[in-house]
Amino acid sequence: MASIAFSSAHISPANKFRSAISTRNASISCKVNFEENGKPGVQTLTSNQETFRKFATPYDFERDSAKKDKSRLRILSGTANPTLSQEIACYMGLELGDMKIKRFADGEIYVQLRESVRGCDVFIVQPTCPPANENLMELLVMIDACRRASAKTVTAVIPYFGYARADRKTQGRESIAAKLVANLITEAGADRVLACDLHSGQSIGYFDIPVNHIHGQAVILDYLASKTICAEDLVVVSPDVGGVARARAFAKKLSDAPLAIVDKRRHGHNLAEVMNLIGDVKGKVAVMVDDMIDTAGTISKGAALLHQEGAREVYACCTHAVFSPPAIERLSSGLFQEVIITNTIPVSEQNFFPQLTSLSVANLLGEAIWRVHDDYAGAFEHFSDLGID
Repeated sequence: MASIAFSSAHISPANKFRSAISTRNASISCKVNFEENGKPGVQTLTSNQETFRKFATPYDFERDSAKKDKSRLRILSGTANPTLSQEIACYMGLELGDMKIKRFADGEIYVQLRESVRGCDVFIVQPTCPPANENLMELLVMIDACRRASAKTVTAVIPYFGYARADRKTQGRESIAAKLVANLITEAGADRVLACDLHSGQSIGYFDIPVNHIHGQAVILDYLASKTICAEDLVVVSPDVGGVARARAFAKKLSDAPLAIVDKRRHGHNLAEVMNLIGDVKGKVAVMVDDMIDTAGTISKGAALLHQEGAREVYACCTHAVFSPPAIERLSSGLFQEVIITNTIPVSEQNFFPQLTSLSVANLLGEAIWRVHDDYAGAFEHFSDLGID
């Protein structure tokens, strides 16, 4: 692979980011230590790192220091992805809030804040990734603890929103779990949700509180822009009909690249059968774009079809790396030149393979948190290149 800006075998210097206000955190060195919570972080990150930014360059604006007190902002982390939480705090030049989280012998979750959050804007970073039920319940208990501690506002920062695929009824007598989870978060006491790449935009309407939807694909676009891929050889591929709008927006950012669609029929949950290809990929570099990779059945069968149709190379890009078995075996089988993901969901070291590249979304989430906290007028309109609604 030519001109690779990030390590493709492991996370460390690969997750680099540049602060919009460099003087704020120029000398901060962040390390993750969640021994008390039983989930130690595996990543060390130093903020003296830089990365090539093009699509995701933060909009430069002057913050009114008199408008908001920095001491009134708290970043709290659950145990689902402490590394990302630490990166966000490091980007913002803050320390993570002091909080005790433990499990009782029967599996119940205990949360205690070890510092005052009275009158503060509290942001709780907790993706509801596997184990989804445990991490969701932990998020709800954390929200409740902050509300009972007299926090001014509580924002649930959910890099990965579990149950998002259960957003409609496809058969009779099915539940719409996405709406149920939205109700649980709202009733627990959250005032706002900040989510990254929801499975479908309609999920925003399930919440009765404000939702800021961030698109992590801006980070992936930056990375692809740094690679020596000729724009004329590029074609963006949607792995299914439902992802066409996402792939079209992605292609428009990549020099308005042509679009191809994989037509498939699903015979059951986590099972997919590829039928045919709409579009031309012969002799081209195909970039498959999706919001998540679960068992990798859809995207791997799509990649096999693209090779049959004459694609020169196949790249897989997604924001959420769920990686349920047998995803690793399928992705590392040689079908893909590179698999590009973000760190919205932590990936264990034993699941890394040579073609995998993990990029950090800490700067996107950190900047969004600043703008929500600052109540900056027009902030998200000016921040549209980052995909913040």
